[in-house]
Amino acid sequence: MMRLIALAAAAIAACLSLSGGATAQTYPTRTVKFILPYGAASATDITARLLADRLSTRWGKPVIVENRPGGDGIVSIQAFISAADDHTLWFGPAGIFTVQPYEHDTIPYDAKAELLPIVSISDVALAVSMATSANVKTVDQLVALAKSEPGKLNAAAAQGISDFLLFGFFKKMGLDVVKVPYRDIMQAPNDLIEGRIQVLSTSLAVVQPMKAAGRITVLAVTSERRAPAASDVPTGNEAGYPALTFASVGGIFGPRSMSNALRESIAADVRAVAESDPVIPKRLGDIGTIMAIRGPTEFAASVQQQRDKLAEIAKLLGLKAAAQ
Repeated sequence: MMRLIALAAAAIAACLSLSGGATAQTYPTRTVKFILPYGAASATDITARLLADRLSTRWGKPVIVENRPGGDGIVSIQAFISAADDHTLWFGPAGIFTVQPYEHDTIPYDAKAELLPIVSISDVALAVSMATSANVKTVDQLVALAKSEPGKLNAAAAQGISDFLLFGFFKKMGLDVVKVPYRDIMQAPNDLIEGRIQVLSTSLAVVQPMKAAGRITVLAVTSERRAPAASDVPTGNEAGYPALTFASVGGIFGPRSMSNALRESIAADVRAVAESDPVIPKRLGDIGTIMAIRGPTEFAASVQQQRDKLAEIAKLLGLKAAAQ
């Protein structure tokens, strides 16, 4: 009798396992979806499709990419949270949601609870640039110029981390630089070359073509390591300005219900395909990012470090975080 009860219990457990979330041993049991906060051909999109292709082969299940741009990333995160499914993952830079509380009056979710770090894929290299015609080649020279001409330099930055970092740096250094807002930051590099603005902070990928053409000088990148696509450019730390260093990490996040064991399993699979394929780090380097694979614990620590740094900059700028 006891044997029959045990067998029945095992059968029920098996059924529950099939009807609920996948275990680390069986994952994935069906198609996996990456939801992205950016459109096609963005650096995030290129990275996600590279990984999706390799993981599809490794897992024997399709991995698809769904682009959900808009709302400063809120649209994509809400779609991810609404799915409430361990086969639907959010793929993007942590800076999307860590900066949101300082850019919006209210946030419709608690990102810290809803997005569990699974594995980081890359660090985005942000670049501080000036027109080559300005004949400014270092951050030291930029600081000296801004001090000698208070209120005369115009600067622009991509919304989010780039904006926070650049103007937090100016504030910390006591520099009077005028902020020029852009609806479309992709117009800013041309304005930089034409002299309508003098300083620009964006991802390295945005200015890399004009750097290669000799029209834009990148003074520093904000990553902790030099970017492969601009190995001649120092990091903020190397330039002597730790305030220009920011770990802009990006990767894959899971829903709040996902187990630690499953997160570790997915991270191990991502690490296996990324580190065994030389095409992936090279392609990431070509688009201005740096491959950086971190498991759940290390990735979570990097995201928290980002939150702490943003809180410091926000305090410097007199900004308060919105309620979540």
